[in-house]
Amino acid sequence: MKKFLSTGLMRGLAFQILGTLAGAGFVTLIRFLMGLKIWGWDKTTYGFTEPAWVFGGLVGVLSFLYGTRVLDDWLKWAAGKETHERHEDPPGWVKFFGPSLDHKVIGIQYTVTSLILLSVGGLFALIFRTELAASGLQFLDPDLYNTLMSLHGIVMIVSILLGIAGVMNYLVPMMIGAADMTFPRLNAFSFWIAVPAAVLLLSSLALGGFDTGWTGYPPLSARAPLGMQMFFLGVFVAGWSSILGALNLLATVLRLRARGMTAFRMPIFVWAAVATSIISLTATQLIGLSFQLVMFQRLFGMGFFDPAKGGNPIIFQHLFWFYSHPAVYVFVLPGLGIISELLPVFARKPLFGYKWVAMSSLGIALVGFLVWAHHMFTSGMNEYLRVPFMYSTLLVAVPTGVKFFSWVATLWGGKIETPTPMMFVLAGLVVFLLGGLSGPPNATVSTDLHLHDTYFIVGHFHDTMFGGYVFPFFAALYYWFPKATGKKLNEKLGHWHFWLMTSGMLVLTLWMMRVGLLGMRRRIADYDPALGFDLSHLVMTVAAFAIALSVLIFFVNVYTSLRKGQAATGNVWNSRSPEWQVPSPMPAHNYEKEFRVVGEPYDYGLPGSAYVKFED
Repeated sequence: MKKFLSTGLMRGLAFQILGTLAGAGFVTLIRFLMGLKIWGWDKTTYGFTEPAWVFGGLVGVLSFLYGTRVLDDWLKWAAGKETHERHEDPPGWVKFFGPSLDHKVIGIQYTVTSLILLSVGGLFALIFRTELAASGLQFLDPDLYNTLMSLHGIVMIVSILLGIAGVMNYLVPMMIGAADMTFPRLNAFSFWIAVPAAVLLLSSLALGGFDTGWTGYPPLSARAPLGMQMFFLGVFVAGWSSILGALNLLATVLRLRARGMTAFRMPIFVWAAVATSIISLTATQLIGLSFQLVMFQRLFGMGFFDPAKGGNPIIFQHLFWFYSHPAVYVFVLPGLGIISELLPVFARKPLFGYKWVAMSSLGIALVGFLVWAHHMFTSGMNEYLRVPFMYSTLLVAVPTGVKFFSWVATLWGGKIETPTPMMFVLAGLVVFLLGGLSGPPNATVSTDLHLHDTYFIVGHFHDTMFGGYVFPFFAALYYWFPKATGKKLNEKLGHWHFWLMTSGMLVLTLWMMRVGLLGMRRRIADYDPALGFDLSHLVMTVAAFAIALSVLIFFVNVYTSLRKGQAATGNVWNSRSPEWQVPSPMPAHNYEKEFRVVGEPYDYGLPGSAYVKFED
């Protein structure tokens, strides 16, 4: 316990608390000296303490970073002191609770943090989902319901962003033959700045909550309690993690590929990571800007989105969705890359149309920037904008369809094996297809006007996220767990996890779309019993608990496998990818011998073919 309390994480959290109190105290003192009111709460005036807590939150983030010592090398450099190129991590589990320059450690830190936030966001969903199991208010008041519903959305989104960063951080350098990321210190900073951002988000629950949903639309967000500011500040800080991580990954792929690894000899997951990083690098600023403007409107009385002061709330939606729709592809492109990566391994066939699949990721990223306003068909924006955005949205189906045709052709005639990773891949393919097929009704103006604020949208979105991210994410965890630990996850528990999650997800989302078509509104705490939705909501609640149980089984599987799991130090899946050509777990600097690429990455089933050759 003493060793844990002395880790960078615990020091950082302690510094964040002290920094937050110090920052809030400083502003409070200034207000006192100016003769302004320093205490009290009034929802109509946002709370007299709001400026103090916002400034305190910023100081707390900086204090956290200082406390973890992730800034030490930069501070030494700025002071003219000598710094070392590499740091040796402490042995054992302690290295995961402090700054490390090893991309593999950072990837695991991202992934574990993602799983923690996934559990917290899922718990929020179970609470308000239980409230909806029957009509009438059971145990939640509308304000708390709205806060839990809103936090569920944004915590899950941050969880997905961190999970994606974890998988890309861990895999990309190994897949391209690099010893690490191009900027290891920046890589560590990108992770550690996300931790206080998550703390800020969760602190909103204790500071009055917020009732806007995860979108934070004004004018409602301009009048929400203090928790709204913590939401804005948390997402703003988390955005730095995405931007800096994307910059680092692009530099790594451009500069550190192994000899012979031309663009069209890269693993397909690397293509997906590049497309994802392009979106994160170029679009994340827009959501940060939109939230920052509402923060300033609340703090300084500015009128960016206040019509009484010449502002326009529709502008917020344009800024917000210009990032937040491409962000959907940030969520799913790595997942689709995992599907394309694993299918040839377990079908024992070359990936059909490799170049088309690679370019389709860039196509999705490009077209994704041209579709944002389909979220705004009901917003009151100019009507002449609806038709071009309808067509651009439907156009996304083309590069996405390329991937589906490739997957089906890869499976066709293959010698298919179905261990747990492949089962999650196949489920992801099916569930993502349901999300795709339920998308065009939301893209066409005439149908979206009726469906937009119904549970049909909720079902569509969850199918897209589970099929495009959650199922592939768990497939990746089962597949690369032996590479990270030298142990294999238990297949029997993996099957229980798979069947509970798959059946629960299909029941939950199909019932969501069904009640949505019948008129059930989303983001409400209660519904009229005369509508006859009680049984449907009870079924959905049971399905949600089945999904939660499946995740719990996964955690049990990880714990038991780490303690006494089957040893798996070789090429467990008979893969051609370079990371599987060396023993597991991966050595500290990845490859003791350099390799060069001499063939195609997915020529499975072709006798005598080789992808990489290690130098003597």
